[in-house]
Amino acid sequence: NASDFQTARKVAQAINARIGQDTAMALDGRTVRVKAPMNPGARVSFIAELEELQLPNSKPAAKVVINARTGSIVLNQAVTLGACAIAHGNLSVVINETPVISQPNPLSHGETVSVVKSEIGIQYDKGQVINVPGSPLLSDVVRALNSLGVTPQDLLAILQAIKAAGALNAELEVI
Repeated sequence: NASDFQTARKVAQAINARIGQDTAMALDGRTVRVKAPMNPGARVSFIAELEELQLPNSKPAAKVVINARTGSIVLNQAVTLGACAIAHGNLSVVINETPVISQPNPLSHGETVSVVKSEIGIQYDKGQVINVPGSPLLSDVVRALNSLGVTPQDLLAILQAIKAAGALNAELEVI
């Protein structure tokens, strides 16, 4: 139902890996051209084989969907925020990030892993501009705003402003 170039490319790659090179080619985000056998019996088997292909897991495109009438907001796990400053009435948004590093035991052949732990604090204050560092999950920001009772219209306005500023790393769809 929606264009997705990443998925079209993966479908073509999976077909070419299973059936043979140059069998499939992604033409756009919705169309994959496939060279099928001319024999009707072979064509049925060919299409059945295509239906059974498994695609590797991929990260979905980041997307936020807002229903302006009901105030519902739905977002997927890929949505993040870039660095920005937010001022909305008397609302204060503070996001702190702390790197957390996990090191393996000596001689364990493990790898050092670094992740970022985000802490979000929101309170009503004097109207002021708040600096928001990059990469916190938008779902955490929305959850915290909702816990304060921010109206859906205010949340919609905040998200649209963040998107307009280029700090919302997602497609924003208002229905």
